[in-house]
Amino acid sequence: MSEQLAIKTIAQLAPLIQQREISPVEITQSVLERTKKYDPKINAFIEICEEQALTFAYKAEKEIMDGIYRGILHGIPLALKDILYFKNERVTMGSKIHKEYTPSYDATVVSKLKEAGVVFTGKLNMHEYAAGVTTNNPHFGPCRNPWDLERIPGGSSGGSGAAVAADMTIASLGTDTGGSIRMPSAVCGIVGLKPTHGRVSKYGCFPLSWTLDHIGPMTKTVEDAAILLREIAGFDANDPTTVNVPIVDYSSFLTGNIKGKVIGIEEDYFFNEVDLNVKKLVNEGIKQLESLGAKVEIVKIPSLKYVLYSEFITSLSESSKIHQENLRIRPKDFGTDVEMFLKVGFIPSAVDYLQAQQIRRKLMKEFEEVFRKVDVLITPSTPVVAPKIGDETVVIGGQVRSLLDSIMKYTIPGNVTGLPSISVPCGFSSGLPVGMQIIGPAFKEETILNFAYAFEQNNNFQGKKPNLGELISN
Repeated sequence: MSEQLAIKTIAQLAPLIQQREISPVEITQSVLERTKKYDPKINAFIEICEEQALTFAYKAEKEIMDGIYRGILHGIPLALKDILYFKNERVTMGSKIHKEYTPSYDATVVSKLKEAGVVFTGKLNMHEYAAGVTTNNPHFGPCRNPWDLERIPGGSSGGSGAAVAADMTIASLGTDTGGSIRMPSAVCGIVGLKPTHGRVSKYGCFPLSWTLDHIGPMTKTVEDAAILLREIAGFDANDPTTVNVPIVDYSSFLTGNIKGKVIGIEEDYFFNEVDLNVKKLVNEGIKQLESLGAKVEIVKIPSLKYVLYSEFITSLSESSKIHQENLRIRPKDFGTDVEMFLKVGFIPSAVDYLQAQQIRRKLMKEFEEVFRKVDVLITPSTPVVAPKIGDETVVIGGQVRSLLDSIMKYTIPGNVTGLPSISVPCGFSSGLPVGMQIIGPAFKEETILNFAYAFEQNNNFQGKKPNLGELISN
């Protein structure tokens, strides 16, 4: 089966399926063959569900032949991060403790995708319990970046980033607590969208941090991100954090017209302590958007200097509570880094946690004030390109810094404030992808999607793929 089907997008495949020019079975076989060919080296999958996928694909084919077309995702093969519940199927959370966990219900996003007719091809590798940035998983092995197999794909949704970049899935979903959709998307050269907190239900997703977690699309193009978001968004009575706000047809807003729109640049936090090549590429991206008619305004967000404290205190405290019992009775069944992370979460006091929440409220107010003057904020997605597997530090501006603290720096504000943020590829540094982040006002995903689309349609990154044949043969 030709690999040409596997490299296509949702938007390209859907009309061909609807018009019966290609079959969901053909696409699924193409994706599975590519997965079996490349995943032994990349290790993006915890489980490949070949038999089940083909069963779903034949079902979708029959429905479509019978005149029952469910919509744009009908017959599209997707693999998802192995933290989303599938009823009566093993879901591991990338862990040893939950290695054989079998939930009794579907995650809301899974249920919605099933209803849409998606063909599920497998469960994707991740950082254990989503508590890290490398996807160097001690239980299922490290996931590798398709652009350089010696480098990380980011985390915690590293399997999703790698699988989409390597065309081993047409698209995916990731989860994001401090950047875990946008970081792997940036370093793997794909599009990653973290919606507004409350836009997408988290019901049936194993939590890392109740108040910081998000679920969102990881895709080959901005258009596919818009398509997936529409399918998974919406109020859910099972998730009290969801907000009952209107859902729009996000794809219809992808005009590429940003003339007269205002881009905010916050230099003190978002363009500080960043690799010079990354900074250069993002600045070039901003100039490109200016050439399309956008304006630039410098803004200040003073409380950003406290955002790392707020995020870490919140995520540490909430994560440690979630894992409290297993930390007590079987601590050594966690990976070393995750065990240490979770144990540190017992150190902050109630006063620390409350102070972190006060900072969040202050930040949300400051961002709200900024968005009265600008339409979006643009920043680097990560301050560096993908580090090598095993590295715990990065060098920025000649100074050695913690990988964990540094790589999350620009994505964390989106989690603390809950604001929608998207990472879109903006070029290469030393042959490795660089991402540009676009942040928007709450529940204005259509705004950041259109900015990302305008940029995507006017740069030379689009369509570039990692040379997997060369990497795998070495």
